[in-house]
Amino acid sequence: MRISQLLPAAPGTVHGDPDREVSGVSHDSRTVTPGQLYAALPGSNVHGAQFAADLIGRGVDAILTDAVGWDMISAQVDERDLAEVTGLIVEHPRSVLGYVSAAVYGTSGSPQLIGVTGTNGKTTTTYLADGMLEALGRRTAVIGTVATLIAGVTEPSVRTTPEAPELHALFAKMRAADVDACAMEVSSHALSQHRVDGAHFAVSGFTNLSQDHLDFHNSMEEYFAAKAMLFTRAFSDTAVVVVEDHWGEKMVEAAQVPVRTLGRDDRSDWRIEHTPGESDFILHLDGPDDEGIALRSPLPGDFNVTNTALAAAMLLEAGIAASDINAIGRSFTASVPGRMEIIDVSGPRAEGQSHPEQLPRAIVDYSHTPDALEKALESLDADSDELVIVFGAGGDRDRGKRFGMGRAAARGADVIVLTDDNPRTEDPSTIRAAIRQGIDAERAAGGARVKKVIEVAERGAAIDEAIASAAASTTVLIAGKGHETGQSAGGAVTDFDDRSRTRSALRTRLDGTQTGKVHS
Repeated sequence: MRISQLLPAAPGTVHGDPDREVSGVSHDSRTVTPGQLYAALPGSNVHGAQFAADLIGRGVDAILTDAVGWDMISAQVDERDLAEVTGLIVEHPRSVLGYVSAAVYGTSGSPQLIGVTGTNGKTTTTYLADGMLEALGRRTAVIGTVATLIAGVTEPSVRTTPEAPELHALFAKMRAADVDACAMEVSSHALSQHRVDGAHFAVSGFTNLSQDHLDFHNSMEEYFAAKAMLFTRAFSDTAVVVVEDHWGEKMVEAAQVPVRTLGRDDRSDWRIEHTPGESDFILHLDGPDDEGIALRSPLPGDFNVTNTALAAAMLLEAGIAASDINAIGRSFTASVPGRMEIIDVSGPRAEGQSHPEQLPRAIVDYSHTPDALEKALESLDADSDELVIVFGAGGDRDRGKRFGMGRAAARGADVIVLTDDNPRTEDPSTIRAAIRQGIDAERAAGGARVKKVIEVAERGAAIDEAIASAAASTTVLIAGKGHETGQSAGGAVTDFDDRSRTRSALRTRLDGTQTGKVHS
């Protein structure tokens, strides 16, 4: 595509040859290659233009930037060399980057996009939608926190929603792989930072809103406003909004596109008919007397019934026939790494090998907010004699949620094993102390279920302790890190996977009885 053809997406001034061709877009000075358009963006610490002289020396000859950036480049680069470069100068380059990327990669309208936002449930809902689409014979993709999946091929994810050039390059790769539908997480950060500009969703869904990311957003209202951007005509055609809290009701009011509500009472457009504790349910649209669509959540927990219903309702709103969803609604499968993932190492034993007592049920989940912890514990309570939770909180992030996480754990668990999560550059003991304040407050208020709290700073040792001493009828929830394969502490990241460590602890338990101290 020629630079001059980008002017509708990025009105500005062209310096140099307007017919220069570009084949891709990158804002990363470490990966940009000749033939791509380098987006030299102003940042909080440095301006991307400061890297331009070196890139020009390596053959990069097309740059999108602002007037300040172009002046920086002009001061650094020899006039003769600068004459070989085409600059597209706009007032706010970040705000046009997504639309420029969409134009260069030709990704408008392909593949069909299904977007999900909210505090909790985004990843699970996208995987559930993908599972339904695959069961219907569609060629699919998923973009989100855990990974990017393109027609069954997995690529690691750096963040929940990629930067705009990366996102549209992924869409182009999907088109080349004949993908016709992509379920995608859309974070509040991405909406605020223009990462999804140029993407348009056939339908978008809202799961819920609870405290998180207030290190980035100044208030819950600002956090909500960022989410609400998805439900405008710039991004979506239609929407399905879960109305099981007041934020959902507020989102219905704020949405600027046609909305159908999803909930468990007759006021909702899509109504979930469900018996608590069961996986099967019926999804109604036309009222309490219609037969509805028969569905089954393939994941444990009543909140995953809501996530399954949301995935189905979004696909229906995107144009899939109700009869098609009904045909696969109780047979499709979905497995979400680190989301209410049951860790099971049991199986047939070798001849002559003893088989100790039944293992406790161990579940790894990404829940790392007060609301997510509360819902995870509630969902596991019905079929467990005792609930043990192993958790901590991340450092250098929303400090205000730690108190609430402590309270939620104290209300829902019999035993708390307090440990480190990703302390990053913070003192881990300070983080644990903030969580303990919440636990103590809930105990003082008389609402605590918890009978014992122990503190095991090292996360692997905490998991070992919980598994070693839990009774066979106990459920152990390892919460917070989910699918993550590293732990960030003291400025370094070391290999650590809750799922792998839990499997190891379960296998050790199978090898013989160990004494622990987490019993309530």
